[in-house]
Amino acid sequence: MTLASRNPIFGSVTAPLERAQYVRDQLPAGGLFAGETWRIAPTPFPLSASLIASLEALGPQLLAFYRACNLMYRHSVAGKLPAWIAAYLDAGKPKELIELSRRDRFKAQLPRVIRPDVILSNDHFFITELDSVPGGIGLTGWLGKTYGELGDEIVGRAHGMMEGFDAAFEKPVAVIVSDEAATYRPEMEWLGRQCDFRVMRPEEISTVRGTVYRFFELFDLPNIPHAPALLDAAARGEVALTPPVKPQLEEKMLFAFLWLEQLRPFWREHLGETTLANLRRVMPYTWIVDPTPLPPHAAIPELGIHYWRDMAKFSQKQRELVLKISGFHEHAWGSRGVYVGHDLPATEWAAAIDRALESFVTHPFILQRFEKSKLFPQTYVDFEKNELIEFPARVRLCPYYFVTGETAKLGGILATVCPADKKILHGMTDAVLAPCRPA
Repeated sequence: MTLASRNPIFGSVTAPLERAQYVRDQLPAGGLFAGETWRIAPTPFPLSASLIASLEALGPQLLAFYRACNLMYRHSVAGKLPAWIAAYLDAGKPKELIELSRRDRFKAQLPRVIRPDVILSNDHFFITELDSVPGGIGLTGWLGKTYGELGDEIVGRAHGMMEGFDAAFEKPVAVIVSDEAATYRPEMEWLGRQCDFRVMRPEEISTVRGTVYRFFELFDLPNIPHAPALLDAAARGEVALTPPVKPQLEEKMLFAFLWLEQLRPFWREHLGETTLANLRRVMPYTWIVDPTPLPPHAAIPELGIHYWRDMAKFSQKQRELVLKISGFHEHAWGSRGVYVGHDLPATEWAAAIDRALESFVTHPFILQRFEKSKLFPQTYVDFEKNELIEFPARVRLCPYYFVTGETAKLGGILATVCPADKKILHGMTDAVLAPCRPA
């Protein structure tokens, strides 16, 4: 059966204003994000065939990276790799959580959903960070389905997000959404209706069995009712908790390890030269902001300075750097805890450096090179004026990969198209949110 024969909308709505209105009309009652809105484009965001192919190939490479990071941590704990690796990754975590994460029962477990934040520059793309507890799964599924009903070809297919999520987890599935993540509860409830799973509040944890998808961050465990009971059930094998309780796999500093030359033999062995080169091409050079004094003859690689605070003397051009909390903190997600050096006055940049150094023991910071993103023309519909509006924009792509067996398959790509003056590309009311299509 063709799309046209099973969808009466296909081919009958062609005008841009009508297409955007159709998308708007399909929004579920109560929306998809609690209290949040976005601009609606008449068509999905176009991607070249070569970029789509690169993003499809990226999923298995990121799965290999997670697998290698998991092994790197375990080898560090076992003394097969330097102890400082585990020490960095364990910084600021409760002892009980660290011990639980090291249980043999969990040793091979990896995230089942992988989402990088991908930025397009003029000649390539790069990844600013990885997320294994990502928002936007239901939204991207709804966008793909809705634009697919209009006849658009969707990267990952119109139902790819639902099919990917459904295939990644053994039934029955329960999704626990914390109060911290309540904004995303409506989209997960919509996804649950498509994939036949229950969306539950934390206070209902004691009733769950089977596969439990945790839509909450590990730093939030003290605020999750019955969390100890859930962790105990996972430790006994009574529930399959995913993403696994491994805070070390949710640290942004994993990018920094990829660039450490003393670990190159490990990466070469467990990733292979090709995947290592590909990941270094798309992951910006990253430093762990460690205040430990250097020997007198040493310098911080690539920066040519002896002390981190020397960055406060950098010119605006030299400050094309980004400071961000590595993980396990309420400001480590949703673009919070991020400081763009050249976008700050020198005094605020100096204060951010001090903050990063002073917090090292409890929540380390990382430093990344800032790369300029490419400008695109983007169109959306102003429904009050009933007209198309075009604006210069930058885009963040969020491809969603679902892990089944030994591979990670692309389910869909969310494009967050932001006004050009935004330095941090994230969901906002003046951004267009759209699925992607082949150009």
